Amino acid sequence: MLLVIDVGNTNTVLGVYRGEELVRHWRLQTHHGRTSDEHGIFLRQLFELSGLAVAEVHHAIISCVVPPMERMLVKMVRDYFACNPTVVGADIQANMTIAYDNPREVGADRVVNAVAAYRRHKRALIVVDFGTATTFDAISEEGAYLGGAICPGITISSEALFHAASKLPRVELARAPSVIGKNTVHSIQAGLLYGYIGLVREIVTRMKSELGVDAPVIATGGLASFFAEETDIIDEVDDFLTLEGLRLIFDEASA
Repeated sequence: MLLVIDVGNTNTVLGVYRGEELVRHWRLQTHHGRTSDEHGIFLRQLFELSGLAVAEVHHAIISCVVPPMERMLVKMVRDYFACNPTVVGADIQANMTIAYDNPREVGADRVVNAVAAYRRHKRALIVVDFGTATTFDAISEEGAYLGGAICPGITISSEALFHAASKLPRVELARAPSVIGKNTVHSIQAGLLYGYIGLVREIVTRMKSELGVDAPVIATGGLASFFAEETDIIDEVDDFLTLEGLRLIFDEASA
């Protein structure tokens, strides 16, 4: 089996593949303070509770945008799964042209998402990843990663508002009853949700214009389903896009 690990700033998503089948997956909070042993023990417990055998894992691949955690996770995999993990960017490069001024600046997760989306659709498309930051990535008809846009995630925006404005409360991210809020909580919720939907729609619309085609929009990340219910600009939600991209990159490199 193949263990795939995608480390984001807020969440870490893990999956186990048997061939092309994703047999189990977990979404955990990214915990900077845990040691490799703590991660290893915790992950082995997840395997046991899921009825999976650690000994069946013979390969692993890691995508990480939190540099301090990369070395720790590599050690964890070696110590607790008895295999040498492959790290995207450091050990392996995706089989995709990166048309960025400096390809090293592109986050590994963005490239992994682009690979997974293009391998499935084989056409120009846009990937929106709703994470700590919201990223928009454009892929050409020929399968080249063209670049994209990065903006603060809605959770960061909400927290910034709470900390910077003394009288405004921290609110739950939820659909406001109306865009014309009748109290402070609903007004903030309306501003966050509908303002963010407008942000997503404008960036996607301009990207489609620059691409010159009506490219499909694939959304992923923890809040992808939430936003997909509120706007028709998103064509497909794939919660496991990054995990699938990791599997594809590993399989293509191993072929």
